[in-house]
Amino acid sequence: MRQSVTFYEEGNRLILDLRQVTGFVRSENEMVIKTAITEMFEIKHPIIQSGMQRVSTAELVSSVANAGALGFLSALTQPSPDALADEIARTREMTDKPFGVNLTLLPTLNPVPYEAYAQVIADSGVPVVETAGRSPGALMHIFEQAGVKVVHKCTSIKHAKKAEALGCAAVTIDGFEAAGHPGEDDVTSLVLLPRAVDQLSIPVIACGGFGDARGVLAAFALGAEAVAMGTRFMATQEAPIHPNVKRQLIAASELDTKLILRSFRNTARVYANSIAEDVARIEGKGNAVFDDIAPLVSGKRGAEVLTSGDLEAGIWWAGLSSGLVHDVPTVGDLIERLVSESTKILQQNLVSRFS
Repeated sequence: MRQSVTFYEEGNRLILDLRQVTGFVRSENEMVIKTAITEMFEIKHPIIQSGMQRVSTAELVSSVANAGALGFLSALTQPSPDALADEIARTREMTDKPFGVNLTLLPTLNPVPYEAYAQVIADSGVPVVETAGRSPGALMHIFEQAGVKVVHKCTSIKHAKKAEALGCAAVTIDGFEAAGHPGEDDVTSLVLLPRAVDQLSIPVIACGGFGDARGVLAAFALGAEAVAMGTRFMATQEAPIHPNVKRQLIAASELDTKLILRSFRNTARVYANSIAEDVARIEGKGNAVFDDIAPLVSGKRGAEVLTSGDLEAGIWWAGLSSGLVHDVPTVGDLIERLVSESTKILQQNLVSRFS
């Protein structure tokens, strides 16, 4: 979905109109970023809080929605489909703005009733579901019948094209910088994002390595219609995780993450603590089987990190953008900063360089 570049003449100069490239328009006395995603989901700002297990609960998601952005609850944070229905209802008590639900489709030790979770999402009336992991193809009919738009997270052009063919309304492109599972191709957002924009006709959302206004503006220049962040939203006051985790994100640099599970072709980017180092060491010996590392990467141990603040209790997600985290603002302040500073950069730094 390539954006058009607009030039206009001013005297003897040919001016590049960056407002047309990025979707920035003036509304009354402020600059507003209008994109296909803001119009599709009727949100004010093209900023998205990605679904994060054990992080994306009603408190965080409602705060994102109230700030004019789009937040996603994590379906699998809830122990059952009925519990998810309750969490959606709880979120609605905190906001009257749009929000969505993330449903991650990955191999698990215990079977997950994905269809039941999908049906709860469809019946709840939320406008959008964010799917990730395996193809959402088997669940598309449930969402389509309820009028729920599907945004699928992809780590490659191949998978993004398949998502478009399935009928997804948009895709989120996860660059190699992303926390969680950034795929096996190791292509960064700087290349993967514009490649996706060139290859697809549906809106593309940028994800992976974005943590401040400079990244937001760069994503729009590369053709994105919105920017999704996970790590940055972990370091907000409303994120329901232990303050030790937030402080560690502030202290971290871009060098403080670790890639694990590579030998299983299920690469995961996590914070580089002693547990992650142990997993990588076991994998590095060769011929490792999952049982060798299963006790180290269990979700239960990861949950303990987030609740107890013991940073060595298990593995926990963190992207390269942790190097861009310097404070723990409210969600509202963060989103306002992302938008206002990106417009300031556009007006004061970039436009002047093209005039």
